[in-house]
Amino acid sequence: MRRRPTIVLGASGLVGQRMQQRLFNHPWFELTAIGGRAERTHQTLDEIPWRLEQQRPNLPIVPILDTSSESFLDELTKLNIEVAFSCLPSDAAEHIESTLAQAGIAVFSNASFHRRKQGIPLVIPDVNEEHFTEFFTSKGPHACGTNCTLIPMAAPLSALRQFEMTKVKMRSEQALSGAGWRLLFDENAVRGELNPEIPGEAEKVHDEFLHVFGTHQNSEIHPADIEVDVKCERVARKDGHQVFVEATFTKPLSYEKVISAFQSQQFSEKVSQCPSAPHHPLHIVKDIDVKNHLWSDGVDFSEHPKPSENLQTGMAVVVGNVEIHNQYTLSFSAYSHNTIRGAAGGTMLLAELAVVEGRIP
Repeated sequence: MRRRPTIVLGASGLVGQRMQQRLFNHPWFELTAIGGRAERTHQTLDEIPWRLEQQRPNLPIVPILDTSSESFLDELTKLNIEVAFSCLPSDAAEHIESTLAQAGIAVFSNASFHRRKQGIPLVIPDVNEEHFTEFFTSKGPHACGTNCTLIPMAAPLSALRQFEMTKVKMRSEQALSGAGWRLLFDENAVRGELNPEIPGEAEKVHDEFLHVFGTHQNSEIHPADIEVDVKCERVARKDGHQVFVEATFTKPLSYEKVISAFQSQQFSEKVSQCPSAPHHPLHIVKDIDVKNHLWSDGVDFSEHPKPSENLQTGMAVVVGNVEIHNQYTLSFSAYSHNTIRGAAGGTMLLAELAVVEGRIP
């Protein structure tokens, strides 16, 4: 399969650099350009500080283009760019993503601005793959990944649909990296001296949860009829979002049935063909260890991950601490790597699915 010329919108942020890292050895997409602020165009890529814990891979020498320039789209056309991974702030994404999609460049966004907009699918492949049919509408080829905190909440609950969910309560403990590299490198925050509040986060997770569990009818998404209560907070952990979920169902539960449902959860045949798809979407453990369970490929945990070489590592959601409270209510904890499964890798998985389904050539 050929490698499609690709631009990453975002030169210095954690998600943008995770995307660069994942493109280093990707079989279907080739890093051809970077989009950044005007001042970045005077630098080479290796001059931009590398924020990730793994060593910067030997990335190709590519131009850094000014996303605010009037000639930006013309420059992309000259480079034959076919795919754009957007890791932009929400305000910047509003105009730039739409412009590229309308020009026929396939845009896969981690930004929040276009989430839940009609005609732009918001998809977690193991939760609402059917919503992806909205890709390439009149708004152009444009899709969004969800909030990174939603994934460890939604992926396990998707495996329990057969029990007919009516109510969900979730509390999150979210890593510093979810707020960007500045907080991640803040010594006070690393020591635990930080504001745990994340303004607007609970509302986003609430609305996106109902959206991805909603029904797709007549080119519209009708939100799910589920009572949802979400509380989010920041903790002094570098990477990894953990959620604590309590859910109520209409059909009776048992510990054995729930564990069997988690273990039986699989990606569709098409998603399984994607290079970033882990061996299993859920990795079941008795108790979650946030230090040792960060990098899962669905089967094994890596102590020395190499995400530029292994696209599956860090892509599984770890589920544990399962308890049955009564016949209809259970609780569990889930954990995922927020800048891998929740951001860069999750967004890339959508692009890979578009290739498998023939939605982009």
